[in-house]
Amino acid sequence: MPQVLVIDDDAEILDLLKLDFELLGFDVDAASDGLMGLKKFEQKRFDLVVLDVMMPKLDGFEVCKKMRASKQASTASGVPIILLTAKGTLEDKIRGFNAGADDYLVKPFEFQEMIVRTRALFRRAQASPDAKSKTPGLNTTLLKTRDERLASGDLRLLASSLEVLVKDRLIKLTPTEFEILFCLMQHVNEAVPLAKLLQEVWGYDADEDVRMLRVHVGGIRQKIEVDAKQPLYLETITNVGYRLNDRVLG
Repeated sequence: MPQVLVIDDDAEILDLLKLDFELLGFDVDAASDGLMGLKKFEQKRFDLVVLDVMMPKLDGFEVCKKMRASKQASTASGVPIILLTAKGTLEDKIRGFNAGADDYLVKPFEFQEMIVRTRALFRRAQASPDAKSKTPGLNTTLLKTRDERLASGDLRLLASSLEVLVKDRLIKLTPTEFEILFCLMQHVNEAVPLAKLLQEVWGYDADEDVRMLRVHVGGIRQKIEVDAKQPLYLETITNVGYRLNDRVLG
């Protein structure tokens, strides 16, 4: 049974999310503020965290950062985190993704949308062959097989730890960043259309999520490029999508 942690200071939303997830067969823990949520996160392994942004004591951005830096580092980096907020500006989304979130829902939202997002995250959350998660319908697309490319040129993806080795630099990634690089690595040095990336990474190709994809790509560039404003590894192909170059001179 998948384990979900829901953190929100709005008692009504907290109760509704808890009930909806439980009706779908999830085991749900709930917390009404960020500090309580962090304590629960440190005490138990979760398959998903749903985290409100605007909370007293500690806001969702800070909670997300602390979760990614948790003492449970071996598992915390791979736990999908969905942020909930009343604001939907691009700046807020960038801040959330930079904090380590994987997805972002703007209140008010329909629970069906939450489920679509959750299923998409579960499809790509497990990168390790010995992962313990038993999430129903989970498609472990990142398991190593002979047909999957995990290393080429300057780049090597480390599936068990959600990291990328760029020459001699070892860089931690979020599950979404890892999956984007994984998809591009399967077509290394080729232009990959935006629709293909959305379909393979999120499981659907909704046009409104193109901006979200671009924000994640910007986050990857901040990590792997010497100059994120002039990317060499992760190149934009105008009117198409992105190309991952496996070798960069210098």
